[in-house]
Amino acid sequence: MSSLNIRPSRDEDVPALHAIYAQSVATETASWENEPPTLEEFAERRRNILAQGFPYFTAELDGKPVGYSYASSYRARIGYRFVVEDSVYVAQDAGGRGIGKVLMQTLIDECARLGFRQMIAVIGDSANIRSIRLHQACGFEHVATFKSIGWKFGRWLDSVQMQRPLGSGAESPTDGGV
Repeated sequence: MSSLNIRPSRDEDVPALHAIYAQSVATETASWENEPPTLEEFAERRRNILAQGFPYFTAELDGKPVGYSYASSYRARIGYRFVVEDSVYVAQDAGGRGIGKVLMQTLIDECARLGFRQMIAVIGDSANIRSIRLHQACGFEHVATFKSIGWKFGRWLDSVQMQRPLGSGAESPTDGGV
C-alpha cells in the first residue's frame, strides 16, 4: 500500500470527509439519509462529536484524506456511558486496500484507552457484506438483525447490529470514568 497515515481529524479535513460521506449517502446504504448534509452541517456534527470527547480519525493516503472513523454515543441515557457506536467511511476509489480495517482498529484502540467497555456497530443493510466482514475481522459478533426497518432507494433495508468488548469489557467493574 502507498503511504497510509491515520491521525486525529483536523478542521481542514472537513471538505474531503464531507465529499466521502456525500458520495456514500448518494450511492450506498451505510447511512439512511436520503440527502447528504451540507458542508456546514457535516462540520457541526464533527464538532459536536469532538466536543463530547469522542475520537475522530482521518486516513490519509499519500497525503490525501481517503477515509475517516469516529466514535459517538450509542444512546443518550447515563447507563450507556461506557458504550460507543462506531462509524467508518472510506472513499469508494480507495476501497479494498485495508484502509477501513486500519481506521477501525485505531478507533477500537483509542476507545479502549479512553475507558469505554463496549463498541456497537449499527450496519445499515444486511446486504452490506463489506461492512459486516470488516466488523467480524475486528472482533465484532453479530447480535441482532432488525428486518425491514429502513427505507432507501425504493426498498426496505435491514439493520445489522454487531458488538465487541473494549478493554476488559464486562469482566470487571468500571472505575466510574468516561
